[in-house]
Amino acid sequence: MTKPRVVIVGAGFGGLQCAHRLARRRIDVVLIDRHNYHLFTPLLYQVASSLLNPSEVAIPVRSIFRGSTRVRFRVATVTGIDLDARRLRMEDGAEIPYDTVVVAAGSRTNFFGLQALERSALGVKDLSDALGLRNHVLGCFEQALREEDPALRLRRMTFVIVGGGPTGVEYAGALSELFRLVLVSDFPDLEVEQARVVLLEARDRLLSEFPAELGDYARKRLESLGVDVYLNTAVAGYDGEAVTLAGGEKIGAASMIWAAGVRPAGLAGRLDVPRGRSGRIEVDEFLRVRGRETAFAIGDIAAVPGPDGDLLPMMAPPAMQAGRHAADNILRAARGRPLRPFRYRDKGIMATIGRNVGVARIGGVNLKGFIGWAAWLLVHLYFLIGFRNRLVVLIQWAWNYFRYDRPIRIISRPRRPGEEE
Repeated sequence: MTKPRVVIVGAGFGGLQCAHRLARRRIDVVLIDRHNYHLFTPLLYQVASSLLNPSEVAIPVRSIFRGSTRVRFRVATVTGIDLDARRLRMEDGAEIPYDTVVVAAGSRTNFFGLQALERSALGVKDLSDALGLRNHVLGCFEQALREEDPALRLRRMTFVIVGGGPTGVEYAGALSELFRLVLVSDFPDLEVEQARVVLLEARDRLLSEFPAELGDYARKRLESLGVDVYLNTAVAGYDGEAVTLAGGEKIGAASMIWAAGVRPAGLAGRLDVPRGRSGRIEVDEFLRVRGRETAFAIGDIAAVPGPDGDLLPMMAPPAMQAGRHAADNILRAARGRPLRPFRYRDKGIMATIGRNVGVARIGGVNLKGFIGWAAWLLVHLYFLIGFRNRLVVLIQWAWNYFRYDRPIRIISRPRRPGEEE
């Protein structure tokens, strides 16, 4: 067996699993990402809602592979791939040759062509989004405290979340509890109970990836937390002061959080490869880029059909399984063995809806309420990387559960050059 060089673009769930699988083999692996950390995105909304610190949901990639002699990590932005010459082009002009490339560049927020919303909406897709959102939400209450006009004060305390998927549902529940259990004590001179959380979903139910029973349950639980849920409601515009709905109705709000979907990373559009209607890279049954024997695509950027023929969702579990399978096929190809087709094994889906409440679909069984919440806790703790992160997150969750407190309520922003300290 020769010793090929495999370059993996992206240190997300798929790329990390692929690198782990290859780390102890006679393979030289170069892992590239524009950030120096791996982000556990399912808990990102807890950073945005003042429960967790960034260091508890992100871990430096170099520390993950500290003991590996085969994996090398580079912080860089890949701008293109010459699939014929087998070379990657970096933003700084550098090039990296490869024998096999695995494209796992992930996804970005999808604003569905609404450019005005893209400029004004707040996201919750990466670490900088979550930190900015936490600062913004807490800052809104500080501004409301100084506002003398009741209408403007209420607008400052109204938060519209667009998207009824897991991220939107989880963040809506977390935000409502932050207001009613924590900030109500922090701001005794402010009528925090008037604060509104509005969740907008364009479809006829929440959590469309879940069974209808669980979507309906999630809606009822959110409404019991004081969240105003609008179904069959699309957004037409936002001017920073009011959200305009497709029907013409307006909701006064100084904040709109976009959690309505994702699209493949921009790298997909810069490659000369077949792409589907969603813009994701088409792959064959072995996860190779269609028509290319030395290029694989996995995770959110790849159009991988599921057992029912529909594309697999852009979520962590499919990416992780694809990452491991791509690594196995790379090893089989290096040994001259036939590749194996990828078969996704659906191990379930879950979401949490505030304290003690969650929904899950595991092994064909619907779980809801406390048991769904407990399953969510265990699974997310298990998949967090690093013992320290697991321990700290568990402590933070316990503190919030028993003390009704969100400990990370610091408003911070970088000081601009020349600005007075």
